[in-house]
Amino acid sequence: MPRIVVGPQKRTNPIIWFMAIICAILAVAVIIAGIIFFVGYLVVRPKEPRISVASAQLDTLYFDQTSLLTVQVSVVIKAENHNAKVHSSFYDMSLLLSFLGVKMAYLVAEPFDVKANSSVEFNYVPQSSPIPLNPDDAEGVSMSLRQRIITFDLKGKAKTRWRVGPIGSVKNWLHLECKLRLPINGTRIFPRCSSRSQ
Repeated sequence: MPRIVVGPQKRTNPIIWFMAIICAILAVAVIIAGIIFFVGYLVVRPKEPRISVASAQLDTLYFDQTSLLTVQVSVVIKAENHNAKVHSSFYDMSLLLSFLGVKMAYLVAEPFDVKANSSVEFNYVPQSSPIPLNPDDAEGVSMSLRQRIITFDLKGKAKTRWRVGPIGSVKNWLHLECKLRLPINGTRIFPRCSSRSQ
């Protein structure tokens, strides 16, 4: 039987040991950071800020025989922060109010803060320029007038940022999409329409 000859064993390079130790330290640091984040989230229980339509009403509607439509609408947008201990920042808020696909107005706001457990309201009163309607749209408006309800579309988004305890800042996009069915007699409505995050 042949004899197995064992040569001198090679030692692991110290640089490889050093890199292995650094990787182990980084892995432990990532695990600890994840645990801190998770525990902080459970303790603080952050609630996402949101925007919603607090109320809306049709102030003026003028529809003539030349199929020109002029409207004025009042819309109250509410920014809400239900976090008990932290304030929220809102910025880049831009909402488009349209009727039959025709842009009426952009409802915008400069950056603003909302204190903890608080809300801020913005009153918008956009008035359209005369909107020329094609025969189909004119017939749709006539039908809406008979039903005594005019429907507007409100779409847009805003960015939010708020702190979550020791974890740091959280940023998010809020998206709002509403159909506002407004009575032609000027009755104020309170739609249940609020943002969804993405």
